[in-house]
Parts: sequence; structure tokens; C-alpha cells
Amino acid sequence: MTIIVIYHNPDCGTSRNTLALIRNSGVEPHIVEYLKTPPSRARLIEMIDTAGMTPRALLRENGTPYAELGLGDETLSDEALIDAMMAHPILINRPLVVTQLGVKLCRPSEAVLGILPDAQRGAFAKEDGEQVVDAAGERVP
Repeated sequence: MTIIVIYHNPDCGTSRNTLALIRNSGVEPHIVEYLKTPPSRARLIEMIDTAGMTPRALLRENGTPYAELGLGDETLSDEALIDAMMAHPILINRPLVVTQLGVKLCRPSEAVLGILPDAQRGAFAKEDGEQVVDAAGERVP
């Protein structure tokens, strides 16, 4: 059985498109609304490490207290950035998707295709109408 976890914000179009692409592969993922149920510090660090990212690469700037907290300061340690994400989960960029093939920040949403274990089952277009997958389940170039 395929287990997929998406750290999701239902108010975010990219997150909704990513969730729809997962479902288009025939899998109903475990959905974590991370603003209501943030990952533990250990889980956040594990996902960052598995994704091969840095904490700074996971920071969200728009619509967050990023500027007020001075998080643009390049001298801040990874621990300080993680502390900020733990205190303000809105700073965690989304959606993060976890599958047996890896962890990925899925921006753009079609980035999820690289870690889905199952093929797309049909055509898929984003909310804005952009065609991502054709009727044969293949990625549209």
C-alpha cells in the first residue's frame, strides 16, 4: 500500500494542485494541515535533511513574519531558522510531500510527479487551466 503524506494548506492553490496530482495517481494521501498541526522539530529537521534542502530554502517569505523577524539575515544559524518555523508554522513553505521515494517541496505543484510511486491515471490541469498531464497520464512538456 502506498503511503503519501502532504503537509498542506487548503488556502494555497499550489498546495491544492499538488494534492489533486497525488489523487490523480490513485492514492488518497494522509493530509496534515500543518498550520493546525505543525510537524515536530525532529520531523521538520528529518524532512529538510531527506529533501536535501537547507532550512533557509524551506522558509516562506510572503504573507509571513519573515521580515519582521529579521530572517533575511544570512548569519542566522539553521537552528535559529528552525526555531522561527516552529514558533510560526506559516514560515514553513508548502506543500511538503513525503513518499517512499523521498521528500520534496512541491513548488511548482508538478514537482510532486518526481516522487509519486504510481503513474498518473489521466489528464490533469491546474486550477488556472494549465495542462500538466495528458489523457495518457504523461507529463505535458
